[in-house]
Amino acid sequence: MLYRRCGKSGVLLPAISLGLWQNFGEVDAIANCRDIVKTAFNHGITHFDLANNYGPPSGAAEQTFGRILKEDLAPYRDELFISTKAGYLMWDGPYGNWGSKKYLVASLDQSLKRLGLEYVDLFYHHRPDPDTPLEETMTALNLMVRQGKALYVGISNYGPAEAAKAIKILRELGTPCLIHQPKYSMLVRTPEDGLLDLLEQEGVGCIAFSSLAQGLLTNKYLSGVPADSRAGRGLPNGAITTSGITEETIARVRLLNEVAESRNQSLAQMALSWILKDSRITSLVLGASKPAQVIDALTALSNITFTHQELKQIDLILA
Repeated sequence: MLYRRCGKSGVLLPAISLGLWQNFGEVDAIANCRDIVKTAFNHGITHFDLANNYGPPSGAAEQTFGRILKEDLAPYRDELFISTKAGYLMWDGPYGNWGSKKYLVASLDQSLKRLGLEYVDLFYHHRPDPDTPLEETMTALNLMVRQGKALYVGISNYGPAEAAKAIKILRELGTPCLIHQPKYSMLVRTPEDGLLDLLEQEGVGCIAFSSLAQGLLTNKYLSGVPADSRAGRGLPNGAITTSGITEETIARVRLLNEVAESRNQSLAQMALSWILKDSRITSLVLGASKPAQVIDALTALSNITFTHQELKQIDLILA
């Protein structure tokens, strides 16, 4: 496993982390969930990325991971880096969403109970709140560290301007922002518009999610929408749908697949390598529905360099 330093902190994270956004809900077989987690850990993936609303239903992924942690990984707690988040709708009423201190404190307490932990290694604010003062949200993150419920804090889905303010507030509070988690893939390149430069300048790590565009950047959709895919299953909780798979996108994906083949990689492996080619990226969050996908993804680490011609060809395809 390749480990990278997270910004200017003392934390090292695996280049590939395991995300539990999908495939760890109530409808998913616990035996398969256990196999995915154990396969990841046995291959050097120490970071497991969760959120309060992961499932489905919301909370289910934390419960599933908490069970696996208790039954299989409890002796290895100090070798695990466990993160969770709050910021999206978790329960009805005025206190179960966004970024108030009331919501964040209650949500982390609930997450710790589901996980069976006294603390998480990292607690994120999952998305900016347009109505709550940023100072209140960041103060709540600082409080979680002061109370010993989280070792580090981070932010997710923040634009460059919002991130800069959040990072400044946290630094002044004495709880530096460890990491930012943006959506970043070949098909979604918005972090290149100032965010990656900001994080490098501020010494904050970056961990990308949806780097395979929920399966689009694999060979899964090259010939249609499989019934067992995320799009085919019509999963809730923000999963990709058939409406997000256009002919234009598939045409680009097919061209990218040709580049991958010329590199002796699968399309998925190349998509992960393309993210990790940038030294500003600490890690990326991998979603997997079976253990074999984890092992296949790890193969990408053996080739994360690109020639100038390859990068130019990819940019032309994506333009």
